[in-house]
Amino acid sequence: MTNLDEPHHLRPPFGRVLCAMITPFTESGALDVDGAGRLAERLVAQGCDGLVLNGTTGESPTTSDAEKSALVRAVREAVGDRASVVAGVGTSDTRHTIELALQAEKAGADGVLVVTPYYSRPPQDAVEAHFREVADASGLPVVLYDIPGRTGTRIEPETIIRLAGHPRIVAVKDCSYDFLGTQKVLSRTDLAYYAGCDEHNLALYAVGAAGCISTVANVTPRHVRSVLDAFDAGDTAGAARRQQRATGLIEAMMSADLPGTVTAKAVLSALNLPAGPVRPPLRPAGRAATDRLLAEYERLTATG
Repeated sequence: MTNLDEPHHLRPPFGRVLCAMITPFTESGALDVDGAGRLAERLVAQGCDGLVLNGTTGESPTTSDAEKSALVRAVREAVGDRASVVAGVGTSDTRHTIELALQAEKAGADGVLVVTPYYSRPPQDAVEAHFREVADASGLPVVLYDIPGRTGTRIEPETIIRLAGHPRIVAVKDCSYDFLGTQKVLSRTDLAYYAGCDEHNLALYAVGAAGCISTVANVTPRHVRSVLDAFDAGDTAGAARRQQRATGLIEAMMSADLPGTVTAKAVLSALNLPAGPVRPPLRPAGRAATDRLLAEYERLTATG
């Protein structure tokens, strides 16, 4: 039994700073396998302990199963054992989710990220059964992804607490915006919590989370890491200042008007880094939005 008095961030299963990585495409819209490898190497070199592939930031709704597997293989080859690779496999179909989990395992992933089945809004007993079936199907550890604003269904804290008893359910990506519910689970389980909303990275870390799964890390991995590093070094005031300095970029990248996929690709493209277009129905950021993003990026990176 793990000592619950030990801070969760001292034993994260996939590292502390994970990037919810975009999926680079060529200008024609095809999967850019080489670009994905180059971007992955840059993210790891600049402070990411792990990469989460094929999430919604990675445009999973518009990539094929074959593309998802190819992306995992390419990134695994690029980063080797220098970083963990977690594959998003969540769908609204339990059978399809299991198929994707098995494919991710074969392609070399270290774990799978499984979102609540979306749109159909299953009751909690069905949500729990879904996660258990997926966890039973492969040998990979599972990260539960709680994002009710997108899926329409919470993973209620009591459901997460029950699921924590499964040996392969090890972590949660938390976009619930329920700080009390999160602390309730942290206090009663050994699950590693990862902040899934960049504005919560430091707040959740301070109460025992393992780290973050960050969209903003696509463009400023060093800064995202520096917040947690400062906190671990005992410089809590410095960590707070660093988190606060990122507010402008976080707001610009994660606003309700533009998905993080769109904003991250806008910045990366402007920096001549692998990104490429987004796939429909998403559309690229306009000039005004891109200018704001770049202004916030330059303001943050200029301050270190």
